[in-house]
Amino acid sequence: MSRPAYSRLPVAVDLPLLRQALAAIDDSAWRGHFNTAYFAGDWSGVALISAADAFTELSPGQAAPVPRGPWLNDRRWRQALRGLPLQIVSARLLRLGPGGQIHEHRDYDLEGPEADLRLHIPLLSPPAVDFWLDGQRMPMQAGECWFLDLSRPHRVDNRDSSYRVHLVLDCRPCPWLERMIGEGLADTPAPGTEDTALQRFQRQVADDPALSATLQAVQDPDRFIDCAVALAAERGLALTPQVLRAAMRNGRRTWNGQWRA
Repeated sequence: MSRPAYSRLPVAVDLPLLRQALAAIDDSAWRGHFNTAYFAGDWSGVALISAADAFTELSPGQAAPVPRGPWLNDRRWRQALRGLPLQIVSARLLRLGPGGQIHEHRDYDLEGPEADLRLHIPLLSPPAVDFWLDGQRMPMQAGECWFLDLSRPHRVDNRDSSYRVHLVLDCRPCPWLERMIGEGLADTPAPGTEDTALQRFQRQVADDPALSATLQAVQDPDRFIDCAVALAAERGLALTPQVLRAAMRNGRRTWNGQWRA
């Protein structure tokens, strides 16, 4: 059975208790995210549970899950999640600072029917935060529990003046969780959609043979990115090198092929 790309689960978490535990985390405990090429600004985390062989406590690993200090020392984390029959292999607090951006990428380790399932529980979710999954804005609110298929392209923009903090759980597939994902909540708001500057520029390239030929002639990847950014700007489209690199990284074969007749 195929899973949906996203699902707001019909489960309840104790948001006040989770926020109390979050407030008790010392600011010095936050560590920069290990994927430094994938973000701009402050993207940091605190590990609650992580693999014994993880390169850092925020990194993935293959060994047995190990409870870390905050999980062991503050029982409120366990109490707030006690009603969820989950086999948690990783639990992290992930914080995106004001103005921070997580560039579009895919988490390939979450791909396939046997891969871990990632749940997001927003703890602090200011209104001007956009979480885009496969071109759709996820309408996540604080205290909700969402399954997201993050093997698909996704990115986050924090346009707010305050922090966004999610509790992120990686769990082993099990019948209960599969059922919750499949059922979802009937009153889940429809996600928003976007027509990005990149999508508009791609259409312009497809419709303009001269523009396509100009880009096809540039072989060096860095010069290609500079050229594309400049050409997009001439057409009133604000592309960034980060957005283009992410598109090239996530779908290099498709991206390269689209510029050829």
